[in-house]
Amino acid sequence: MFCTIGSRIVQRGAPLFRTIEICRYSSNTSKTVKFAPAVKKLKIYTKTGDKGTSSLFTGERRPKSDGVFEALGATDELSSNIGMAIALSEEKNHPYVSQLQRIQCILQDIGSSVATPASSARESHIQKVGFSGRHTEEIEEWIDEYTEELPALTNFILPGGGAISSQIHICRAVCRRAERRISPLVESKECDAETLKYVNRLSDFLFTIARYAAKLDGKGETIYTRPDTRSKDYKPTKDGVWKKIK
Repeated sequence: MFCTIGSRIVQRGAPLFRTIEICRYSSNTSKTVKFAPAVKKLKIYTKTGDKGTSSLFTGERRPKSDGVFEALGATDELSSNIGMAIALSEEKNHPYVSQLQRIQCILQDIGSSVATPASSARESHIQKVGFSGRHTEEIEEWIDEYTEELPALTNFILPGGGAISSQIHICRAVCRRAERRISPLVESKECDAETLKYVNRLSDFLFTIARYAAKLDGKGETIYTRPDTRSKDYKPTKDGVWKKIK
């Protein structure tokens, strides 16, 4: 016959195990029996934001309408749209997919920097979220490489050029919004200035590969022309776009 004399949680690496001390009435000897791992599942919801505030990396809580969360939201939306661009581009085996995936990872780092405002950060926080200017230099190199594969720009180009190119143009437009949200944080010295440089250059990269995607897919670029119907130099095409008569 056995009785329980105590239980505890012990950690041997991972995961956690629950052990129970038992003893025999007859011999008064005890032994440890190890049961199945005590796995604790993390819930996706915390309920801590139900009153309209959220926590930063520094532990500070701010209203969800705060400029920091506006910047984080725009950055998250950008990464999500890039995810769609990746999915579409993978179907056509476009060569820039791995670069877009790297950009998504770097956007996570930018989010960490944005979520660590200097006004409430300790030095230990700052050290963990430093952002390297090398990322911007890298993206400039990518822009130069793809530009070599494209015809020179002589006119404004309208978003379009097929499904993939159009999706990348959406990414570019969202990137510009993320830049506008991050800019006030950099101006107030709450966020690393290198993050703003990167996002600024990222929109140029997205514009470049949007053009490149149109080229790979054999789609034409729509050139902006002033749709002045009073002039005989322009006429609408079948798709409704005004183009100059040659």
